[in-house]
Amino acid sequence: MIFRHRVKEYRLRKKWSQKQLADQVDVSRQTIISIESYRYNPSLELAMKLSFVLEAPLDELFYFDFLPDQ
Repeated sequence: MIFRHRVKEYRLRKKWSQKQLADQVDVSRQTIISIESYRYNPSLELAMKLSFVLEAPLDELFYFDFLPDQ
């Protein structure tokens, strides 16, 4: 099971820069960079803020990718 997200995809749909998104959810641009590059998993509160401002269902924005048994 791998944690995945579509933050960058939804941000680009709105034609927002990383700074613009960061300002909307009251975090630094570096936080958005870290989330988009999978170096940081957001808290539930931040995930919900991102979901709200990006107008994306939480379970569509953040999800688990289940890998088949190998």
